[in-house]
Amino acid sequence: MFDINTIPEIIETATKLAIANEASAKRAISVLDLTSLNDDNTIEKIEALCQRAQTPAGNTAAICVYAPFIETSWKTLGKSGIKTATVVNFPKGDKAAQRVADETADAVAAGADEVDLVMPYQAFLAGDHDGSAEVIAATRQACGPFMTLKVILETGEYPDAKAIYDAARLAISNGANFVKTSTGKVATGATPEAAIAMIAAIRDAKAEQNLDCGFKASGGVRNTQDAALYLAIADHMMGADWATPATFRFGASSVLTDLLKTCGFGDSNTPSGAGNY
Repeated sequence: MFDINTIPEIIETATKLAIANEASAKRAISVLDLTSLNDDNTIEKIEALCQRAQTPAGNTAAICVYAPFIETSWKTLGKSGIKTATVVNFPKGDKAAQRVADETADAVAAGADEVDLVMPYQAFLAGDHDGSAEVIAATRQACGPFMTLKVILETGEYPDAKAIYDAARLAISNGANFVKTSTGKVATGATPEAAIAMIAAIRDAKAEQNLDCGFKASGGVRNTQDAALYLAIADHMMGADWATPATFRFGASSVLTDLLKTCGFGDSNTPSGAGNY
């Protein structure tokens, strides 16, 4: 079971293990959900995002866009193998279960591969665990049995790591394939403390309920060193072979620039100091 007192020790160990080198950068790219959830998004900007996701250091795992751009995304990505993710109940997590289920069904019909759901975190923190579970379960049903469902906890709004752990266990019990830290729309996104609580919940759900779930760090992952630290936490807690695109993701936009730089490529996805790649 999760012991909150172990968090400083895990962070200390992971910090020593985290190395911001080309290998960790390529690994981070392979599990990245390259994200654009901006009010000024256009078809042209999403097409450019999809092209950027296909980097000379390897493809990202997915791109994450608003629902109106789902079709643009999967058409542009073609046979690249990169998934198209979208968000529902975003960003406040305050819609009724049936409305979220309808929103999810529309995303599925539009061709999304993955859905990132904002759980009703304010209701959860107010003690309404049943209502939160209802929204997650309804979204799971709308996704169907095979579609990837990531549940956003919005961890920056929680009072402590124990509450984050409890929310993650609730999400996993109700069908989450991933638990995700943040929408990126609040002041505090991913933190090592939140990551440890969530990965502990993943570990314990597997041991106690035989439920599999992955982890997604989103909000505040800005450079290769940040990415290396979260990967090191996962390696330390779950084993070196656990963090793959099936179990681990980053949700970010700007971090790709630094990851490519670490791999020797500039902002335009071309080798530093070189011409066209």
